[in-house]
Amino acid sequence: MNKKLWEAWSPEKVQQFQMDFLDWYQKEKRNLPWRYNQDPYRVWISEIMLQQTRVDTVIDYYYRFMEAFPTIADLAKAPEDKLLKIWEGLGYYSRARNLQAAAKQILDEFGGQFPDTIDDIRSLKGIGPYTAGAIGSISFKLSEPAIDGNVMRVVSRLFCIEADIAKANSRKVFDEAMRKIISHEEPGDFNQAMMDLGSSICTPKAPKCEVCPIQAFCLAFKEQRQTEFPVKSKKLKPKDVYYVAGVIENNQQEFLLQQRPESGLLASMWLFPLEEISMEKFTELKSSYTEELNLFSSELVAEDSPIIFSNDPVVWQKKILGEVTHVFSHLRWHILVFYGRTNDTLTDRGTWVKRADFDSFVFPKPQQKMLEVWEKN
Repeated sequence: MNKKLWEAWSPEKVQQFQMDFLDWYQKEKRNLPWRYNQDPYRVWISEIMLQQTRVDTVIDYYYRFMEAFPTIADLAKAPEDKLLKIWEGLGYYSRARNLQAAAKQILDEFGGQFPDTIDDIRSLKGIGPYTAGAIGSISFKLSEPAIDGNVMRVVSRLFCIEADIAKANSRKVFDEAMRKIISHEEPGDFNQAMMDLGSSICTPKAPKCEVCPIQAFCLAFKEQRQTEFPVKSKKLKPKDVYYVAGVIENNQQEFLLQQRPESGLLASMWLFPLEEISMEKFTELKSSYTEELNLFSSELVAEDSPIIFSNDPVVWQKKILGEVTHVFSHLRWHILVFYGRTNDTLTDRGTWVKRADFDSFVFPKPQQKMLEVWEKN
């Protein structure tokens, strides 16, 4: 059983730790656009964007988002298509939908003012303990820890905590440790210092202990066990799913797009037509159509087509344009992309769109990758 080594820290040691840590943060903190003030709306948007996404990627998205939706009311009242278009490329689109649902909650339940207690912040759609702790501490100076992967890594090394961070019930161990050491005067700066330390110095594989501001307090450094922490069991590998995709063009130089269902993965977004196939069929197609034979065959019939969209009057190019792979949290998509032409309306198969109008449609990352493959060819 883990010893709660943080309980042995005296008030004087905690105070010295906080002083050293916050002094380092004031000197070294990253210059990020959402840190210019402590407005809870700005903090909230940035924290949701930063989930599963690198800081460098988020910055441009953050500027565009705040320009398009400068207030909670603007976000709440925005057309979903516009919201998802601004979010396009960030992935995990449920985050954007939850933001809008929470903005509507704030208008309906809190008179348009962002709530200022942890329980009320937690009541908002899409906000969990970490985000609530970040908003509460930064915007309202609430002594709430904001515990994410970076923080668990830092704290696990600080106290040699052996709790498995992949298990949900381990969070309470880190919560208890953080509540012992968090600054009650500057909780927001303390949480952000933890984030910065974890991303820049106390990194997963090669921590820069020689420049760490809390090296003198770190038990893992003292025992030279840094790489043993955090303890994390292996995640299940994502399931492999195989598709063929058709970039289909008509005589008006329009392309066929299909909209995903309103719920589920990539809800309501647009892609080239996809059809799921077996791994065996995927392998067979990949090996059979890697070489360009003839550009097109007017005599090609459905059973000869490299695409198995049955009964579609499409003349297919007899080669693969390319292969696309995209990893979701639980799925790995493998897509073979083909190009075809038709003079049929295919009205039941989707919507015809000119290339110049693609910017009006919300494309998830797999569609953006397929589009890149087609444009290279």
